[in-house]
Amino acid sequence: MRALLLAPLAFTLAAQSPREIITTLKDQQSLAVTIYNDNLALVKDQREVRLGKGEQALAFQEVSAQIRPETALLRNLTLPKDFWVVEQNFDFDLLTPSKLLEKYVGQKVTIVRGVPNAEGAGAKDVREEATVLATNNGVVLQFADRIETSAPGRIVYPKVPESLRARPTLVVDLHSGAERAQKLELSYLTGGLSWRADYVANLAADEKTLDLSGWVTLTNQSGAAYPNATLQLVAGDVNRVQSRRPAAPMMAMARMERDRSAPEMKEESLFEYHLYTLDRPTTLKENQTKQVALLTASSVPVRKEYLLRGDSYYYQGSYGDLGDKLKVGVFVEFDNKTESRMGMPLPKGIVRVYKRDSEGRPQFVGEDSIDHTPKNELVRLKLGDAFDVTARRKQTDYKSLGKQGAWRNVYEMAFEVELKNAKKEPVTVSVLEPIYGDWEIIQKSHNFTKEAAGTAKFKVEVPAEGSATLTYRVRVKW
Repeated sequence: MRALLLAPLAFTLAAQSPREIITTLKDQQSLAVTIYNDNLALVKDQREVRLGKGEQALAFQEVSAQIRPETALLRNLTLPKDFWVVEQNFDFDLLTPSKLLEKYVGQKVTIVRGVPNAEGAGAKDVREEATVLATNNGVVLQFADRIETSAPGRIVYPKVPESLRARPTLVVDLHSGAERAQKLELSYLTGGLSWRADYVANLAADEKTLDLSGWVTLTNQSGAAYPNATLQLVAGDVNRVQSRRPAAPMMAMARMERDRSAPEMKEESLFEYHLYTLDRPTTLKENQTKQVALLTASSVPVRKEYLLRGDSYYYQGSYGDLGDKLKVGVFVEFDNKTESRMGMPLPKGIVRVYKRDSEGRPQFVGEDSIDHTPKNELVRLKLGDAFDVTARRKQTDYKSLGKQGAWRNVYEMAFEVELKNAKKEPVTVSVLEPIYGDWEIIQKSHNFTKEAAGTAKFKVEVPAEGSATLTYRVRVKW
């Protein structure tokens, strides 16, 4: 279809009611945006608008395209006494060439096409009237003497229909007690705004400390911009009633910006959540991802652990060999405490860990996600599986002891876990055994701790470029 041409007066949206007052971002006095984890934000948009006295319609333009109209609240901060809202409507049928054509189904439009002059010097415009019959998968036009399935020229419209707007608009029918400039605040919930926390940790060469940086990644796909907004973020799991809502339009993110000049965000408790506030206004552009600084901490003490995890099915039958070259997980952990140079509630997010190589170049060594972590809690990250530390596990004995007292089944079994270390320095491997049933370890080569009712944890020292073997016998009743 050829390009569409709007009549010169059409784009003024002239069909608005004479009593309709329009407010845009140029009237904005202040803007505050509070963003929650689950694709939800609270917008408080304060504007100064000159209202007339009595009943009138206020078109609040440039609101979010994903506004939840049922949550909108308009307050008069200047003259609240004689001010009330009668009705409000959200107009989200936006002006586009295809929408404009749809609105003219059953109506007449003008088709303008260029016809070459007989002298061959340029072309002249020829105009024809046509009725738009349909716009499904194309356009069907009825001329005086024919029907065509594509526009043979430019389409000229007499005006823009009242139901189409250039931007998402909340239209409020209200009553004002005076004719004067008044400060109005519109607050509403909207989708399309989200945030997440991302962390970068740099391990020291001796792997005993790390430096941690936290960033907040903001994504705006709401269909509106938020210039010079006071930004606040809520971390926590806010309960929301799930309802069927129209799917929000997908929008491509245009770019990512990282604001490295931003200081750490201020944190405070809010109900059962935590609130983070940026100490200066920021702009969230439409279709943009932005990063602002959340926190920094240096020389945080960290502990590294090699962990071999077993399985409870080992204790429910006779199995023999239980695997060769088993993976040994690598974990690091640190305390979110003031004495560990931390102590700020951490929003959930992904922690990416780096360590410098022998040439001083940072290398990525693993990542893990954390849930919302309060102050004084442990942060534990699995970074991967060890390359140079491996294990072999086998069941060396299994026998049934029959019934003993109240226990219907009593078994005794023995295990051997061989750990190998190809590193040039010794390591300690934790062997975590989830034992099924009522159990008792009756023989062991290494001491253990009872981590939980069904868990035994052994710690085995493995020498450099050597091996060590853990053996134990357990009696299980069930």
